Amino acid sequence: MHPQSGEFNIRIMNLISEIQKEVITLNNLPSFKPGDTISVSYKIKEGSKERIQQFQGVVLQSRGEGATSTFTVRKMSGNIGVERIFPLNSPFIESISIIKRGAVRRARIFYFRERTGKSARIREKKQFKREA
Repeated sequence: MHPQSGEFNIRIMNLISEIQKEVITLNNLPSFKPGDTISVSYKIKEGSKERIQQFQGVVLQSRGEGATSTFTVRKMSGNIGVERIFPLNSPFIESISIIKRGAVRRARIFYFRERTGKSARIREKKQFKREA
């Protein structure tokens, strides 16, 4: 089998995905989408001490697949926008809690960066109650 053949590449990709499945630590995190407001509890090591820091903001995007998946969270700190990219399978993520479900029509809401004041609000997703 030649290293340039398609069959060889597929075999290598399958091998990589199998290794990734074994390495990934499955943490039970809730499913969230862009537009949702979440709070991420993140472990920070400072010397020999370890503490948990909260980062609360709006999810701008989630990208990648498997071991390489990440999500971007944006918050306003005073008048300055702060964005942080978290790897989804990071062992430093203690927990993620969903504060509010947002109703957006895009997978990546980068237009949110230019918004300030009232235009920077995201509508909350309506919850429909089913009657039995």
